[in-house]
Amino acid sequence: MELFFLGTGSGVPSKERNVSSLVLHLLEERGTTWVFDCGEATQHQILRTNIRPRRIEKIFITHLHGDHLYGLPGLLSSRSFQGGETPVTVYGPKGLKEYIDVSLRISGTRLKYPLHTVEVEEGILFEDEDFQVEAIQLLHGLDSFGYIIKEKDKLGELLPDRLQEMGISPGPLYQKIKQQEKTVLENGTVVYREEVTGPPKRGRKLAVLGDTRYLSKLKEPLAGLDLLVHEATFASEEESMAHDYFHSTIKQAATLAKEAKVGQLLLTHISSRYHGQAVKQLEEEARSIFPNTIIAYDFYQHPVIKSKEELK
Repeated sequence: MELFFLGTGSGVPSKERNVSSLVLHLLEERGTTWVFDCGEATQHQILRTNIRPRRIEKIFITHLHGDHLYGLPGLLSSRSFQGGETPVTVYGPKGLKEYIDVSLRISGTRLKYPLHTVEVEEGILFEDEDFQVEAIQLLHGLDSFGYIIKEKDKLGELLPDRLQEMGISPGPLYQKIKQQEKTVLENGTVVYREEVTGPPKRGRKLAVLGDTRYLSKLKEPLAGLDLLVHEATFASEEESMAHDYFHSTIKQAATLAKEAKVGQLLLTHISSRYHGQAVKQLEEEARSIFPNTIIAYDFYQHPVIKSKEELK
């Protein structure tokens, strides 16, 4: 599981940062990728990477401002031309379906794969045996959401030494025992899975938030996550401007990460007024509040790992 930042700027593209887009690689977990926001020129950014549009399974749009959305019709269209045939589901606020339908209809675009659009509200959006995705309401100039991604816990490793102590020789039966809570052997012996497996492997948990003012109440749904991706459009001294434009400052994002006791904070959506040494100063400022902070940049890749506190 790895994050790949395609665009980390805000408002309009700059020479250093394109507008918002982020990919979550789930190639090992499910053979697919998920995209979060799709600003203008996202597909151009993809051309400079090893990301394959045909592997895109889900696209999550945080809100309908253009710097998070204008690249979506082009990406959906190009995926058809590049051999994408598997279904894609796009999630986002009310109005997203109309935007997609009108864009594709007026441009005469016909996709070669099934496209599903889900207009979201707060709550669980998606769940299967491996993952759960929840939407949380943020505070921006229009409806904006954050997405909490939870990888489900996995069964612990089978303990062959314990099985052999029970007189069970290695073979296909081992897999059967792991797949079932209770297995009855031919001799009538009952083997309970929990007695012959190690502790469960905790799944990783992260959140990708859209544009938002600082909201202290978010510390509850974000509590204990391994990783938080949060916007930090403005420097801390611009708190009044951040409030007026429904954004967050460096200090506010770091404060929320500290309050929620997340494992790591990645900051994005950086205003083009900050570059070079100024960005380093912003990062140092954030780290003075929440030490495990990184300001992301275009094409930055970051593995999603379990927080150290929960690995003990």
